[in-house]
Amino acid sequence: MSANTQDNKKAPTAVKDLVFTAMFTALIAVCSIISIPIGEVPVTLQTFAICLAAAMLGWKRGTLSVFVYILLGAVGVPIFAGMKGGVGVLVGPTGGYIIGFLLTALAVGFAADRWRRKALPLTIAMAVGVLLCYVVGTVWFMVVTKMGLGESLLLCVVPFLIPDAVKIAAAVLLSNRLSKVVRL
Repeated sequence: MSANTQDNKKAPTAVKDLVFTAMFTALIAVCSIISIPIGEVPVTLQTFAICLAAAMLGWKRGTLSVFVYILLGAVGVPIFAGMKGGVGVLVGPTGGYIIGFLLTALAVGFAADRWRRKALPLTIAMAVGVLLCYVVGTVWFMVVTKMGLGESLLLCVVPFLIPDAVKIAAAVLLSNRLSKVVRL
């Protein structure tokens, strides 16, 4: 097989990877814009979209879609919660949660690749990924706001436990259903 033939076979895969990564970046952005302010950290569908992206795309493309989302927001595209954008959001009180989304995508994507989107491993990975996001985000929140651990947990974690559990369940269910009809 010639080098040109090999390149032609790689091209459709590369284009497909690019399209699906961009599509899930857009989904994360849309799910971020829709937000319900309940304090410093709003309720959004970001967690759902990130878990779904990583479950469907795996760790490489899923994490890339989250990275591109963060990069777009950092350069000023208003795609963070509340239609905000810019580096100021990333260095602000909620910036640690946005950065923590990368760890969520890594955990979920690894489980999706390793266990082929089986419900139990995905559910556990999503819970671990969201926990990692909570840890990074809450530590960052504490540093920026100078609040203590208890107060930060009450503001930034406790109100989100049930909504995030629902988002995880929805992401597991949807990724299982979609994986049967969509080949990524």
